[in-house]
Amino acid sequence: MVKKIGIVRHPIYREHDMGLYHPESPERLQAIEREIESTSFRYPLIDIPPRPALTKELQRVHSLSYIHQISSTAGKNVRLDPDTSTSPKSYDAALLAAGGVMEAVDKVLEGKVEQAFALVRPPGHHAEDDRAMGFCLFNNIAIAAKHAIEDKKLKRILIVDWDLHHGNGTQHSFYSDSRVLYFSTHQYPYYPGTGSLQEIGEGKGEGYTINVPLSTGNGDEEYANIFRHILIPVGKAFRPELILVSAGFDIHKGDPLGGMNVSDIGFARLAYLIMKLAEETCKGRVVFTLEGGYNVEGEAKAVVEILRTLQGDMPFDPTERERMEDKALKRIQPTIERVKSIYKPYWKTLG
Repeated sequence: MVKKIGIVRHPIYREHDMGLYHPESPERLQAIEREIESTSFRYPLIDIPPRPALTKELQRVHSLSYIHQISSTAGKNVRLDPDTSTSPKSYDAALLAAGGVMEAVDKVLEGKVEQAFALVRPPGHHAEDDRAMGFCLFNNIAIAAKHAIEDKKLKRILIVDWDLHHGNGTQHSFYSDSRVLYFSTHQYPYYPGTGSLQEIGEGKGEGYTINVPLSTGNGDEEYANIFRHILIPVGKAFRPELILVSAGFDIHKGDPLGGMNVSDIGFARLAYLIMKLAEETCKGRVVFTLEGGYNVEGEAKAVVEILRTLQGDMPFDPTERERMEDKALKRIQPTIERVKSIYKPYWKTLG
């Protein structure tokens, strides 16, 4: 059976340029494009053309004054914070980034594709309601989740964020909202300083923000065990109607900004675990969106391994990986148990 995997890409995403030597550079997408073009996929990837996000869609996550602030940078080089700036085409790219992830969501929900990967820039998960930060302008994944809820009438969405840095903006967008379960693994304490074990959501959203703060040095087996022993059981209990993934590749073992050791195959394994959860809970509906990742060649190879895995062309044997992970469980078990102890009152499946 042909696996229909969608991909969002557009030349405008390479026009966003924050300057010479900035790690979040257009070369990230150029390297991914080269790797895709040089790979023989089992089935053709299906292009999903992006569209600009509408102001009313952005307003579900961002204040109108902030949207106007970003729109005022069109055609200009503007520094928004010490790490984040615009170039003349950045505003256009940001609109198409948010709109591109929404288009990917639509195509997955309509059954036009089974899963999709939005290769967009600028990234989004640090962007707050009224503030650009951490290389991010609009919070693409939060906007897409709101679109799925408000326009597509979904009631339960799981956001998985495996970026090295905690997705503060995404967490804050849904902190009191039980319709969105936000799950984040991240290096801690590290930029942006959020994502502690004490941050579990509030009000109706209490227990629906799951943070797994990590020290440096974790790799394939540690991440897979966190997913197997925390994310998967909670995900099965939550039963999302759609899974969105903030796919950050700065946990790659060669990333210059990170301290983690995930390999290309390790990323494919994480995508596989999410895909199996989706098949059990939401008809396989998953949308990945690009966040961080600054070892451009490593990121490119990892993206391609994920795309191949989604097509069923896996670069690993799942049974053998489970054996390896079981043997390595003791290395990450104290962290897993700490997280479980906090969330057991909310998720009996962790008991």
